Amino acid sequence: MSGHGRARRWAVVVALLAVLAALPAVVGALPADDADLSAPDLRDAVLASAGVGFSGYAVSAGGLSLPVSDQLPAVADLLSDRATMRVWWRGPDEHRVDVVSAAGETGVHVDPAGTWSWEYESATARRSDPAALALPAPPDLVPAALGRRLLSEATDDELTRIGARRVTGRDALGLRLVPAAPAASVARVDVWADAATGLPLAVEVVADGAAVPALGTRFLDLDLGAPPAAVVAFTPPAGARVLPGEDTGGLLREAADRELSPVRLPAELAGLPRREVAGAPATVGLYGSGVTLLAVAPLPGRLAAGLRSTLAAAPDAVRDGSSTRIAAGPLGLVLVEPPRSGAYLLVGTVTLDALAHAAGALTGAPS
Repeated sequence: MSGHGRARRWAVVVALLAVLAALPAVVGALPADDADLSAPDLRDAVLASAGVGFSGYAVSAGGLSLPVSDQLPAVADLLSDRATMRVWWRGPDEHRVDVVSAAGETGVHVDPAGTWSWEYESATARRSDPAALALPAPPDLVPAALGRRLLSEATDDELTRIGARRVTGRDALGLRLVPAAPAASVARVDVWADAATGLPLAVEVVADGAAVPALGTRFLDLDLGAPPAAVVAFTPPAGARVLPGEDTGGLLREAADRELSPVRLPAELAGLPRREVAGAPATVGLYGSGVTLLAVAPLPGRLAAGLRSTLAAAPDAVRDGSSTRIAAGPLGLVLVEPPRSGAYLLVGTVTLDALAHAAGALTGAPS
């Protein structure tokens, strides 16, 4: 009898776990109350939610499969894997995000003076100053931050309402952004915002021609209200190894300082106007607006050589004269190596045709 009793108890445990695992889907299927709010008004409510404090759990899933893991391993992991995030958010310049992913566990603590990154496995703390040139980091994938970023430059005619649904037990109003730029490789961005506060609760980015999101992030649990400052703040513990943060703009500045390429960046590329980036070298260009952006940067020879071989090994790489280009979901990359000059990397949410046109404009080759 005891064996049968144990079996029944385990059966009960398994059944309970199955019910708990299904709860988010069940709650999400419950009907949500929509609101009579226009798309532009909902966008404005989302952008006004920057001061809303909260804490909770979120999960992000990326399918970009960037073939640049040797050069940018943290970015490749962040945009191609599933990550669970524990978030404490007091504001855009004061928050903490602990991330558990295939790469390990890392805590990111942001304060007005910079960022602490704490790697649990190696007991290593890194301190970084604010920078004009920065690679994507875990806080950028928090639904609230990503939703505001993607909607920050959306025009009224790019927006439509898409009803409402339940996210983490709250009524979430749907807003769809369809980029107007012909060069856009993003088909749509769907943002689901809390009806009461405008806080984005879930975000999905779908590439042109794709059926599933290339990038998605959503809250699993959310408590509104600013967390205590002591929870967000960070001081390296005794015995920790303390290092300077990785300088994400260092290679770009090195390329600019050494004038590795005489290519003069035009005022427009692929039909996208150049925009000003405070603090960026003159040889680094950013084009476009909203979710349709193209960045151009010179590369030192050692980085260009490694990137060339990595891109060329990708199964869908396209080699065209002095350039090699690939696409990873809505993200396109092209390495341009004009004759008798240094290399340039073009990366952005634009189509491969737009990348080819931009590469041709830089090298003077027909596109």
